[in-house]
Amino acid sequence: MDAEFLDYLKKLHLYVEHQSRKTARLEKMVLDLQEEIAALKERPPVQIGNIEYKFDQLKVETLEGTLNIGLNPTDLDGIEDFTVDQKAVNVPVPPKQIFKRTIEIESALHHYLETELENIYRDAQTNLGINIDDSYFDFIKEDIKKQLSGRVAAHLQERTAGERGTQQGPELNEQVIDALKQEIHNGVFLFLKNLPDNVKEGRSE
Repeated sequence: MDAEFLDYLKKLHLYVEHQSRKTARLEKMVLDLQEEIAALKERPPVQIGNIEYKFDQLKVETLEGTLNIGLNPTDLDGIEDFTVDQKAVNVPVPPKQIFKRTIEIESALHHYLETELENIYRDAQTNLGINIDDSYFDFIKEDIKKQLSGRVAAHLQERTAGERGTQQGPELNEQVIDALKQEIHNGVFLFLKNLPDNVKEGRSE
């Protein structure tokens, strides 16, 4: 076996392991949801008595918000309540070149998240004139990581749809990476912009 083929097999193995871990996480999520639904069905009806509110004791207990990469800031202009249907991207089993591209692009983007995401997070707050609790940073990072595979597949499918699409050189990787970096910037900005007002401290009016 030549070195190039061994390198390909190594990368293919890493890609399969990545997909296996993702599948395992999804299976566990489904099991947890099934258990939760079963537990909810067994609960007796809730009877609500008198409720006394003490507004001076209210505090934020959970992280809220929806982060969607693949959107532009102008997409939310004038929209009060915004949700996006995250549809799965069905991509046929790719040839050797697509496997290699996918691994290379995802690796580059994961490195980008580790080195640049915190600056993007800080800059977005500065531009919006808000100050968000740092606990949101890890939430944002994990949310982006969950969406990366689907977005890479979507971009590759779009750019290789033509007859000669798969013949493109390394510039195709750069095009996809640059596009997804911009999506990450936009996604973080929109996420922070649309957080509830009660978690935006020091917001500029």
